[in-house]
Amino acid sequence: MQGPPLVLLSLAPQGLRAGLIIASFFFIFLVHPSDFFNSRLIHGGQLLNGLAGPTVMNAAPFLSTTWFSADERATATAIASMLSYLGGACAFLVGPLVVPAPNGTSPLLASETSRTHIKDLIETVLYAEFGVVCLLFSATLAYFPPRPPLPPSVAAASQRLSYRRSFCRLLSNMRFLMIALAYAIPLGVFAGWSGVLDLILTPVHVSQVDAGWIGFWSIVGGCVVGIAMARFADFIRGMLKLILLLLFSGATLSSTWFTLTCLNSITHLPLTTVTLYASCILLGVFLNSSIPIFFELFVETVYPVPEGITCGVVTFLSNMFMGVLLFFLTFYHTELSWFNWCLPGSCLLSLLLILCFRESYDRLYLDVVVSV
Repeated sequence: MQGPPLVLLSLAPQGLRAGLIIASFFFIFLVHPSDFFNSRLIHGGQLLNGLAGPTVMNAAPFLSTTWFSADERATATAIASMLSYLGGACAFLVGPLVVPAPNGTSPLLASETSRTHIKDLIETVLYAEFGVVCLLFSATLAYFPPRPPLPPSVAAASQRLSYRRSFCRLLSNMRFLMIALAYAIPLGVFAGWSGVLDLILTPVHVSQVDAGWIGFWSIVGGCVVGIAMARFADFIRGMLKLILLLLFSGATLSSTWFTLTCLNSITHLPLTTVTLYASCILLGVFLNSSIPIFFELFVETVYPVPEGITCGVVTFLSNMFMGVLLFFLTFYHTELSWFNWCLPGSCLLSLLLILCFRESYDRLYLDVVVSV
């Protein structure tokens, strides 16, 4: 399902315009609410979402290389990649605030609303999403230049490998595969875990609205810290591995704290709203802020492979791990403590992989040394 986005982003000389226009067009079909209870339309919309999403998510490194100089790239990558996650943060709030909870965590709302009323509210949300996507699609059609008049760096003007050679280079590079797994496993697990956060917190008597606020602040905090870390990486180059080690050390500790807190009957740790908020938000901050740092490290490691192909492969791996986890969730959904343990396990594994990884900065070397 990730193939077409990789093809679109591999056309680096033609810029991002064509890829983003097609991606925006796919998103229009995703949220079109006509007969949205029809299972065929739902599955078709999700398929188009899967085709369009990675194209936009993976565009940040290519955008930063094309438009920004070497001492601004990490910051540009962070801003471009984190903005898409802000949309996910809003989704944590829009759903619970607009549509009442049917899972018993809000008995007042559940008793005062009917299935028809909930259906109407969901349809209202879908119409709003449809309008936003149409607006973005129109803006992309109206004005989206493929590149600046002059390349901002040597790397921006250099020739990249072809589509087939790029895949051969990626699959034969053990260092890339190591750091790709360090990204894909914990981020895939975290994405699946975040999607069912309200179900995980329901047994500890946390409402759907509170779960939405936890998800919202974890993403917003991750965006702020991610941009700050990227700006630091632009000022002091060659520190990407150290930044990731610090972030995943914090992610491992916070995920372990949350998991043990949920088992308070065994661990006797205090189970309060403050501890749940703090552990979940810290986990989201550490993991979400690592995304732009990972993207920059991927591109530096396998240069001159095009940025879109590189990040598209790791996004595919991340989605694959998330899909496997959610597949198991369909069979083991009555008791979700095992899901919580997947978080510290994946973060610890990623920390070990990053620790063993030998970093290199081929693109930065080209910009700094060759240009001089």
